[in-house]
Amino acid sequence: MDNDVVVWIIVIAVVVVLLVAALWFARRTRTQHRRTEAAEIRDRAAEQSHEVGQKEALAEETAARARMAEAEADAKRAESTRLEERAQARGGEAAKSREELDAQVERADAIDPDATQKISQPGRDERS
Repeated sequence: MDNDVVVWIIVIAVVVVLLVAALWFARRTRTQHRRTEAAEIRDRAAEQSHEVGQKEALAEETAARARMAEAEADAKRAESTRLEERAQARGGEAAKSREELDAQVERADAIDPDATQKISQPGRDERS
């Protein structure tokens, strides 16, 4: 072999070794950069975790208040229904009492020889 060929082989070998070393160094640097970036992202996520926990707690509290309000509304609806039923029952009783009272007044008018016109009853509108 010629000295020039040996020199070129050595130069090519050195260049190949340098290229492999450069590629290895670049890959190592990129890997380290990615590790650093991932660590920063994890740190930010850990910092935000507390805020997210507070938001979740607030959402749970609001949902609980909504359930309480719904339960109160259900109780009010039930109370309203009960009162309406009571009012209807009392209204029916009042109408029955009014009819009995009207019947008594009519009976009294019927047996009274001096009654020539009906006397308006207290609490009743004369137009009815």
